[in-house]
Amino acid sequence: MCGIVGYTGPRQAFSIVLDGLKRLEYRGYDSAGIALVQENKLNVFKKAGKVANLETAVSGHDVSSHTAIGHTRWATHGEPSDRNAHPHYTPDGQIAMIHNGIIENYQTIKNELISKGYEFKSDTDTEVLLYFISEIKKNNACSLEEAVRIALKRVVGAYVILLIEPEHPETIIAARKGSPLVIGIGKGEHFLGSDASPMLAYTNEVVYINDYELAIVKPDELILKNIGNERVTPYVQKLDLELAAIEKGGYDHFMLKEIIEQPQAIFDSMRGRLDLDKLTITLSGIEQYAEQICKANRIVIVSCGTSWHAGLVAEYLIEELCRINVEVEYASEFRYRNPIVNEGDVILAISQSGETADTLVALENAKSKGAIILGVVNVVGSSIARLSHAGAYTHAGPEIGVASTKAFTAQLTVLELIAIKIAHIKKTIDEQQYAHLLKELSAVPDKVQTILDTQLPKIREIARKYKDARDFLYLGRGYNFPIALEGALKLKEITYIHAEGYPAAEMKHGPIALVDENLPVVFVATKDRYHEKIVSNIQEVKARKGRIIAVITEGDEVSKGLAEDYIEIPDADEIVAPILSVIPLQLLSYYMGVERNQDVDKPRNLAKSVTVE
Repeated sequence: MCGIVGYTGPRQAFSIVLDGLKRLEYRGYDSAGIALVQENKLNVFKKAGKVANLETAVSGHDVSSHTAIGHTRWATHGEPSDRNAHPHYTPDGQIAMIHNGIIENYQTIKNELISKGYEFKSDTDTEVLLYFISEIKKNNACSLEEAVRIALKRVVGAYVILLIEPEHPETIIAARKGSPLVIGIGKGEHFLGSDASPMLAYTNEVVYINDYELAIVKPDELILKNIGNERVTPYVQKLDLELAAIEKGGYDHFMLKEIIEQPQAIFDSMRGRLDLDKLTITLSGIEQYAEQICKANRIVIVSCGTSWHAGLVAEYLIEELCRINVEVEYASEFRYRNPIVNEGDVILAISQSGETADTLVALENAKSKGAIILGVVNVVGSSIARLSHAGAYTHAGPEIGVASTKAFTAQLTVLELIAIKIAHIKKTIDEQQYAHLLKELSAVPDKVQTILDTQLPKIREIARKYKDARDFLYLGRGYNFPIALEGALKLKEITYIHAEGYPAAEMKHGPIALVDENLPVVFVATKDRYHEKIVSNIQEVKARKGRIIAVITEGDEVSKGLAEDYIEIPDADEIVAPILSVIPLQLLSYYMGVERNQDVDKPRNLAKSVTVE
């Protein structure tokens, strides 16, 4: 949530920070702002709405500066407005600050400051923290760095903060706990960001800042310290990422680009791991803990949102192939309900960003109790990756569209690899089945490409037909039940149409009451062991005049004859079919969003990476 950018160096800072905010707008777009140090004074520009609003408001103003910080907001405390937009600054104009996170004890601190005569212009917790830091600096006659360190010892919550002051016009003070911060290393310049995208055009060398670290950033110097004021040696990593990966490349929207990129993302997530000629799966992190995983009494999967749906598919996979008990938990519930975690339990975290706040805290709690932590994340160097004992990266590449598409199918691919690998080690599948599954999985990228090559016009036509519907019902069985949930979520996110996902067999236990001639019902009805059962469910809806849209296996004449509209996917083993069956649902949501003139890349109220509770 929220995107932060900073720059200090010889270049003009404003354009660098503004471009960085545009690249980070997927993290929040309720308001945006930039603070500049200009001739030993601060100048702050901020505006409600998207970054484009800020750019328009600043037009014609002097924005020359070599040090700047910028922020694009996802609102937590206080409605989206000019006054609640970041950066915030002290009444004397001596400190400006931006913040990503939530200060949980802000009200207590605010009351103390009000008793000392402070007046607040915004509703934010950020302004409270800024004034608190300023108060400490004045009372202790100390540096801004020291004031930040003292203040953060009192603060409860999550944060990344960036501060600038005219007193030291080339210095940015930054600190992190629970929210991501990356610092890019240039020649006589430094870049700061919530992720690496704002700095890709300038450097491929970065430092990922850890929790409880404070950075003093100058053009020619980066000093890292821990909360105890001890120096920390920065660990510089090289980015394996190209600028083109975070640009639209001629597509109308990032979401469409990322859907189209899925054959490559799935292939990349298998590349170097699945060798069909040698019939091997190489997952070094998983292999390191293979014995413990095989002996585990249970695996608990913790995740949120779309990643939770990937976890449900993994539950089916691991229980069927590996014969290990699996539980799938919402991270937000798992962390608070005092769950039973025993030494030797395996906790598998799934997160696109690797920074999901609830998942991180859940993992920290489980790790402290002796659990083995495995991570499936997309971002190298992310917090979950560093916290995990082992795991496997997905290789989806940057995903800018807020609604996850290629990250989800990359997660499914890696989870398939893990499940098949463990099953082979445990010998819960025989060699013939093992070879069959490897062959089926290796064929997925080409089959996804077939869907993209053949089904887009049909899906767009279906989208036009149903774009004005008020409600949707998504139904699936077995491996396709989580895909029904994911399809419903995508429709809600992109079109704002109410949609529900259900196991098809549960339809008769309530949802069938909703069925009439106005309700579109999407069946994920590919050929599998449940096919006859789901055909019966289709007939039940048809008998009640429901409008049936079916995702079916190519050549399935029975389902085709029952559906008002259908989308075909290539035949595949039911173990890997979810990676295929979700593609039409992603496209249906995308095209319906376009038909309804929605901003499909930036749905209202949503942000890409949920780094606050």
